[in-house]
Amino acid sequence: MSSEYLYSIGAVEGNAVVVNGEVWRLFSAMFLHGGVEHILMNMFSLYLVGRSVEMMFSRFSYLSIYFISGLIGSLVSIYFHPLGVGIGASGAIFGIFGAVIGFALVHHKKMHNEFQEFIKSVGTILLLNLAIGFIFPNVDMSAHIGGAITGVIGGAMIAKYRHSTWLYILISSIIMFLMYWYLSTLFVQPNDIFY
Repeated sequence: MSSEYLYSIGAVEGNAVVVNGEVWRLFSAMFLHGGVEHILMNMFSLYLVGRSVEMMFSRFSYLSIYFISGLIGSLVSIYFHPLGVGIGASGAIFGIFGAVIGFALVHHKKMHNEFQEFIKSVGTILLLNLAIGFIFPNVDMSAHIGGAITGVIGGAMIAKYRHSTWLYILISSIIMFLMYWYLSTLFVQPNDIFY
């Protein structure tokens, strides 16, 4: 698929999001994929950990981590690739993997052996996916890493403060606003006129 086609159906692209104010692209890009292999890989990764993470936290917390990680992953992608066209749910999925790591950081002393094995498996899958991303072209590692870091923070925060999902959403919203504002300063041209 061409970049032009992906752009026309809602992919993330710096100028569109920051200059034109098409913020909806941060969300829509999570539902677009570059082919059958892309969507199958994402759905398989989500299948491996998604249900367990939902049980670890709650459905609401799970969805919050998923979408916030995807949104912040897209903003990080814009920072590192302002003219790149981005699609896929990988930032969100890496956020889910990161949430497991965040949970483990908080509760590592209380975990049973089976759960420790699950955490090791998730860590291995996360590292394997990162390695694959560096090997294959056209993989947006900045979105993956941005999503993973967001997930680690969200997972640790929600694991430590049991009912803190709303606080996570509030803090993440402030961070997204500040990231968006910062990106907007990068897209300002020296000859722009301000009134």
